[in-house]
Amino acid sequence: MSLSVLAWLCLAAYALHALEEFQMNWRDWAQDILKLPVGWPDFYVTNAAVLVLGAVQAQVALALPAVPLVFASLMLINAVFFHVLPTIVTRVYSPGTATAVLLFLPLGVQVFRNATATGSAGLRTCLAALAGGALLMAFPVVMLKIRHRHHTAAANA
Repeated sequence: MSLSVLAWLCLAAYALHALEEFQMNWRDWAQDILKLPVGWPDFYVTNAAVLVLGAVQAQVALALPAVPLVFASLMLINAVFFHVLPTIVTRVYSPGTATAVLLFLPLGVQVFRNATATGSAGLRTCLAALAGGALLMAFPVVMLKIRHRHHTAAANA
């Protein structure tokens, strides 16, 4: 399967993942379990941005094969650190775990396999993609924390 096809499948997987999270009330889980100060508008905007990024990475997959690796990294990090591990540690199902395990993990791994097997990416590119995926995953969380601190500081002033 080509990197381009895999990139489009990753976008579709992310759309299904966002649907699962929404239908199973990820927001309340994130507030209760992760203590994230997240609201539904945050969820909508973040997932809309990720879906746009997903469309872009699928469009540029053939010309810039490192870009789908970053998106695949985002999926893998999301699956492991926001779904699988929290579900194991807390023994409370993290909404989105089903699509993370059934779609994100196999597709994310396959993107890396494809890129390395075809020579599109070496070790440095793969490591840079993992770092890029981690930064993309961290960005909305950091923004939530900063906003929450800003509002808390303003309320205490």
